[in-house]
Amino acid sequence: MGNSNREIRSSRLLDAPRELVWKAFTDPEHIKQWWGPNGFTNTIHKMDVRRGGEWNFIMHGPDGTNYRNEIHYVEVTAPERLVLSHGPTPRFQMTIELFDRGSKTEVHWCNLFETEEDYKRAVEVFHAIEGQKQTIDRLESYLSSNFQPH
Repeated sequence: MGNSNREIRSSRLLDAPRELVWKAFTDPEHIKQWWGPNGFTNTIHKMDVRRGGEWNFIMHGPDGTNYRNEIHYVEVTAPERLVLSHGPTPRFQMTIELFDRGSKTEVHWCNLFETEEDYKRAVEVFHAIEGQKQTIDRLESYLSSNFQPH
């Protein structure tokens, strides 16, 4: 893979059809319900899901710390692939791929950091490996609740 010293990867088989998982990732009313590690909440200011569009939001940590996020959509291929650019710090590219597995969806999620330093800081300071796992756990839990698309 060549970038293993700069990337965090997760995959999961979710018990929900791909269109529903896509909606959970691309509808601000849904993503704010589950995005981020355990205990985090979100305030979404802008979510323009299209190539070149912006997603600006604040993640509110359980300790009251606010984390401003600025993301740009690099690629949007509904309902199978999102590529997002996160910055200004840390800088990383997030790729989310959704594979149709009948009534289920296989999610592949990769965060590729611009530098090894950004990766190390994300892992050591922000516990990003566990954070990504908890975020997917929260998505899985949200999808198994009474989630209904609009």
